Amino acid sequence: MRRRDFLRTSIASGVAAGLATNLGGLRQAAGQTQTAQAPDTPATAGFFRILTGSAHTTAFPVGVTIASAISNPPGSRPCDKGGSCGVPGLIAVALTSPGSVANLAAVGNESIESGFAQADLVVSAWQGEGLYFRRAKQANLRVLASLYPETIHLVVRRGSGIAELRDLVGKRVSIDRSGSGTRFNAEIILTAYGVRLQQVKVLEVDPGEAADLMARDELDAFFLISGQPAPTVGDLTDRRIAELVPLAGKQIEGALRRHPFFSRDIIPARTYTDVAETETLSIGMQWVVPESLNADLAYEILRALWHPQNRRILDAGPAMAQKIRLGTALLGVSAPLHAGAERFYREMKLIT
Repeated sequence: MRRRDFLRTSIASGVAAGLATNLGGLRQAAGQTQTAQAPDTPATAGFFRILTGSAHTTAFPVGVTIASAISNPPGSRPCDKGGSCGVPGLIAVALTSPGSVANLAAVGNESIESGFAQADLVVSAWQGEGLYFRRAKQANLRVLASLYPETIHLVVRRGSGIAELRDLVGKRVSIDRSGSGTRFNAEIILTAYGVRLQQVKVLEVDPGEAADLMARDELDAFFLISGQPAPTVGDLTDRRIAELVPLAGKQIEGALRRHPFFSRDIIPARTYTDVAETETLSIGMQWVVPESLNADLAYEILRALWHPQNRRILDAGPAMAQKIRLGTALLGVSAPLHAGAERFYREMKLIT
C-alpha cells in the first residue's frame, strides 16, 4: 500500500472509530464502572476508547491494531474456535488526538478510558512537574504497558540550506501544537543547541498541515515524534520534497545527561527514500489509564494483547506494532502500574 493511500485509510478508520464511539453513548463504557464483577466477566460491556495521536504519525495506526487485538464484540466466535481472542464483550476503538499532553489530561480527568503518551510526559504528569504539568499533578495516572520507541524526526525542506539544527535560526519551523509531546521535546532540543524560540519563525501546526505547508514551500522544517517509518515523512521523501537532519554531537550528549528519558536512536538508511542513516533520539510510548479503571478489565486487556493468537494481528500491523513485545512491556516505566497490570506482570514473572 502506498503511503498516501495508507494515510487515507487510517484517517477513514479514525472517522469510523469516532462514529462507533458515539453510537448509543458511552454510559456503559468499559472501565468506567466500579461494580464488582465475576472473574470471568470483568466490566467489559460497551466501548473502550484509546486516544492515540495525529493520523499522520504511527500512534494512530498502532492504536487501531491494538484495538483490533483486544476487541471481542458480543456474538463473536470463541477464541478456541477460531474467533477473536480479545476481551469478551469488549469493543475497543482508536481515536486520533492532538498528542500526549492532551491524552494525559483526558485520562487524568477520567473523560476517556485510555491513551498513549510519551514516557517523559507520563512521569511528569504523575509527579506534577515539568513544563505542562506544574501545579496540575495527575496522581491517578497508571501505566498498562510500554509499547514501542518513538523516534524524533527533524524534517527539512530540500534546498532550504538546513544541514544541522543551528541552521534553523531565521527559518520557518513548526514545533507542533501546544497539546503535543513533540513541542515539549522540540523546545528541549532547541535549547540543547543554544537556539531560542525567538530566533526561529515558529508555526504551531500538526504534522499533516506541516507537510502540506512544506510541499507548498511555505515551511522550512518541522519536528515530528513518531515510530518509523512515519507515513507523512515517507510521503515527503518519496516526492523528493524533504530530507532529515541528524540530532547528534556534544549538544545531544548534554541533553541525554539532563533528560534521561531520551535514548539514542538510528533511522536506518533506506527507511525513507534517498535518506542516509540518520542519528537521532527516541522516547518510549506508553499506554496509560486512570487508576479507577476496573482491575479485572485491565488484566484481561493485557492478557488479550499478548495472547499467542493475537501475535499475528500485531505482526500484520504497522512496523511499530510489530515492536510491541511482552519482554519490553515495562521498559522505561517510572510511573505506577495499574493494579490489573501489576497482577498480570506478576503472573508473567516480569515483576516480583
